[in-house]
Amino acid sequence: MLLQILAGLGLAAAAGLRAFLPPLVVGILARLDLITLRGDLQWLASDPAQIILGAAVIIEILGDKIPLLDHVLDVGGTVLKPAAGAVVLAAPLLDLSPLVTLVLAVVVGGSIAETIHLTKSGLRLASTGTTSGLGNPALSVAEDGLSLSGAILAVFYPVLLLALFLIGVLLLRWLVRWMQSRSRPPAAFS
Repeated sequence: MLLQILAGLGLAAAAGLRAFLPPLVVGILARLDLITLRGDLQWLASDPAQIILGAAVIIEILGDKIPLLDHVLDVGGTVLKPAAGAVVLAAPLLDLSPLVTLVLAVVVGGSIAETIHLTKSGLRLASTGTTSGLGNPALSVAEDGLSLSGAILAVFYPVLLLALFLIGVLLLRWLVRWMQSRSRPPAAFS
C-alpha cells in the first residue's frame, strides 16, 4: 500500500506541472495492462477519455510555449491542476476504502498539485520579468519533461522518484543559501 501511496503522490506532483499529461499516461499504461486502476477510475483508459486527454495535452503543451498565453494557461491551471492531482493520486490506490481515497485525493493530491503549480507559476513570472518572456518556452520544455518522466517514475519506481525529489530539495536549499551568501555585502573592517 505504501508504494501505491507514493505512486499517487508522484503522479499528483507531475499533475502540478501539466494537468492532462499524467492522467493520459495513467490511462495509456492501464490500456497496456501495465498498471491496474481503481474501479471508479478505469474510465481514464477509455477511448473517449484518451482522445480528450490526448487533445488537451497537445493544446496545453503547445499553448504553454507562447508567451502571455502561458500565463493564461497558468490561471486556468489553478483550478485544473489540483483536480488532476486528485484524480491521479487516487488512480493507483487499490487497497484503500473509497472514503479514505477521496479524502487523500482531494486534500493531499490537490494540495501537492496546487503547490507545484503555484511554485512553477512564480518561476514563470520571474522568467517573464527577467527575459521578457523569451525564457518561458525553455522552462516549458523542462516542465514537459519533468511531468512526463515524473509520471512514469511515479508508476514504476515511486521510491526512486521520492529519493530524486529529496535530493532535488536539498540541492535547491543549498543553491538558495549559496545565492544568499553571495548577495550579502562584505563585512566592513574597523
